[in-house]
Amino acid sequence: MRQTARNVLLAWGVAFATLATPAAAGEPALQPLPPAAVVDPARAELGRHLFFESRLSGDGSRSCASCHVPDKAYADGLPLARGYNGTEHFRNAPGLLSVRRRARLMWDGRRSGDDLAGAVREMVTDAQTMNGDTRVIAERIRQIPPLFALWQRAYGAQAELRGEQAYDAIAEFLRTLDFGVSAFDRHLAGDRSALPPLAAEGLRLFDGKAGCTQCHRGPLLSDGRLHRLGVPENPAILRDPLRTVSLLRHQAEHGMPDPMAVRTDLGAFTITHQSADRGAFVTPTLRGLAQTGPYMHNGVFASLDEVVAFHERGGGPGSELRALALTAHERQALVAFLQALSAPLPPLVVPPPFDYGSVAGDAQ
Repeated sequence: MRQTARNVLLAWGVAFATLATPAAAGEPALQPLPPAAVVDPARAELGRHLFFESRLSGDGSRSCASCHVPDKAYADGLPLARGYNGTEHFRNAPGLLSVRRRARLMWDGRRSGDDLAGAVREMVTDAQTMNGDTRVIAERIRQIPPLFALWQRAYGAQAELRGEQAYDAIAEFLRTLDFGVSAFDRHLAGDRSALPPLAAEGLRLFDGKAGCTQCHRGPLLSDGRLHRLGVPENPAILRDPLRTVSLLRHQAEHGMPDPMAVRTDLGAFTITHQSADRGAFVTPTLRGLAQTGPYMHNGVFASLDEVVAFHERGGGPGSELRALALTAHERQALVAFLQALSAPLPPLVVPPPFDYGSVAGDAQ
C-alpha cells in the first residue's frame, strides 16, 4: 500500500515537472486561438443533452450546467461554487470555454488536459459536486427513450450501454465550446484600430513593463503551470461550516497527513505533497474575463481592478510575483486591455429535458 502511494506521488511529481518545462524558444507570447476542434457530431450532440441533464446527479437535482452556466461563459458568477445538496464548495467554478486547450485541469492541476473525460467523471461522481453513480447513470439513460436514441446514434445500436460513455460524450461536447473573436484577436490579425487607445496602451504594458506574459502567454494567455501568488483566503470558507467540511474532505481524500488540522487551501500541495507546491495553483486563462468574475481560485477578488492592484503590489505572503511601480493610469490601461480579451458568448440552444418512459426488451 505504501509503495503504491509512493508510486502515485512520483507519477504526480513527473507530471508537474513536465508542466514546468519552459516554453519553446522563439514561441510568440501572444497568439490567436487555433481553429475549432474536429469532433464526433453524434457524440457531441449526446454530450450537449447530458451536460444539461440533472438526472446524472445522485438525486436528479443538479447538472453540469448548474455550476457552468452558458451565459456566464460556463462559469457561475459566484465567488465559491455551490456544492451537492447539503454541501458547499471551497473553490471558484472556472469557465469552460476552450477547455480543450488547457494543459492542466482543476485549479490544482491534478488532471492532465488530455483527460477531459476523466475530469468530467470526477465532477459528476464526486460527493461534493453531483454525487452521481456511473451504473445508475447508464440505467437512467436507458429509461429515457429520446436520450437513449441519441446514445444509440453516438455509439451504435448494438453496443453495450456503459455509464462511462456519458463522460466521454460530455467531453466531446466541451471540445466544441470556444471563445469567440475578441478585439484582441482582431488586433493580432492586423486590425490596429480594434483596440481602443487605453486598451492598446494596456497591451504594451502587458507585454512589456508589467511582465504579464511571463505567465500569461499562448492562445489562452496561460502558461498552464503552477504558481504561488499568496492569494488571500476567502473568509467564507471558514465562516461557512459546509465549505470548511468540503475543504477538509478534499484534503483527506488526497492523503494529506492529519487533514482535519489544516484549515487553508494548500493548492497543488494537497495533491503532490511537495513543499514547492504549497499554495500553488494553475495559471488561469485571461480570455473571457469580463464574463467569468469573481476572480482567483477562491473568487476573493470581485473586480479586475482588484486583481491588477494585487499583482501590481507583488501579490501576498510567499508570492513569486515582484512588485511593480505602475501609475494609476497604467493600472487602468491594463484593466482596459483585460476587458478587451472578452468576446460575445457563442450561441447555444439549451435542450429541453426529456421525460422518462419505458424501453421495450433489453434496450440493447
